[in-house]
Amino acid sequence: MQYRTLGRTGVQVSTLALGAMNFGQIGRTTQDEATAIVDAALEGGINLIDTADAYSDGESEQMVGKAIAGRRDDIVLATKAYLPMGEERNHRGSSRRWLVSELDNSLRRLDVDHVDLYQIHRWDPTTSDEETLSALTDLQRAGKIRYFGSSTFPAYRIVQAQWAARENHLSRYVTEQPSYSILQRGIETHVLPVTQEYGLGVLAWSPLATGWLSGAIREGREITTSRSKFMPQRFDTTIPSNRARLDAVEQLATVADEAGLTLIQLALGFVTAHPAVTSAIIGPRTLDHLHSQLAAADTALSADVLDAIDAIVAPGVDLAAQEKFDTPPALLDPSLRRR
Repeated sequence: MQYRTLGRTGVQVSTLALGAMNFGQIGRTTQDEATAIVDAALEGGINLIDTADAYSDGESEQMVGKAIAGRRDDIVLATKAYLPMGEERNHRGSSRRWLVSELDNSLRRLDVDHVDLYQIHRWDPTTSDEETLSALTDLQRAGKIRYFGSSTFPAYRIVQAQWAARENHLSRYVTEQPSYSILQRGIETHVLPVTQEYGLGVLAWSPLATGWLSGAIREGREITTSRSKFMPQRFDTTIPSNRARLDAVEQLATVADEAGLTLIQLALGFVTAHPAVTSAIIGPRTLDHLHSQLAAADTALSADVLDAIDAIVAPGVDLAAQEKFDTPPALLDPSLRRR
């Protein structure tokens, strides 16, 4: 396993991070299975674990807390808030009211007295940067969080938050967690240059492109991944963007074979090769999944292989642009772009 400095924090983290989204109801992973995955991940050199309050309505945090009991100090622990936690209208978002309450809920579920990295899961257009940053700064000063970061923010919102922190003399986001893979390279255009400019650590989620780069999805095979059951539109190959993904996967599989790599090694090696990326977040549902992904821990792709990838999916291109989570609201709601 390799280690890199998380932005400008001085904290050393593994280039593969363990994402816990599949722990609990979402991935149907039991506590015993989750603990075994955490055990194997730590043994393999991973020291960063990432979860969120909304993953299985808090069940993921509870499972992580039980799995890390007795070894908290050896782990860089990250969680998130913003997504709805129930029907009550104020049990979501990034207001001071919600973040102060929900962090305490997360700490209770995790059974810890602090988290190392607290992330705002999505940009909240209804809440000012000053409101959110002020609350996070106070939580940091109270010792409940060590650092805080953003997740899936558009580039211009990352810049705006950095400006707001400086303007109001508040602590700033030190990390960004975007979606990034060979098949979704759009963040190379704006987000990654901005994170490099401001010295942010980057924790890339979905480096296997929701399973498209796992090796299980190939031409002529029935798509039976767990995600295809509750997100069938993302795997319907009659949709042009999915057809383009499948065509790219077939070409990438050839590149991997010629390089003596698995498709997973190719995919994870690509993400961690970018100089802006600190870690790739893997989200195994089983021990077998974890071991296949840990095999990429020391994968270093040659320039020839990276060039071959560029020829299949050009830099800065998203093959499924409709799946982006950082689209400005005015592009989604006509009322916001009309007088």
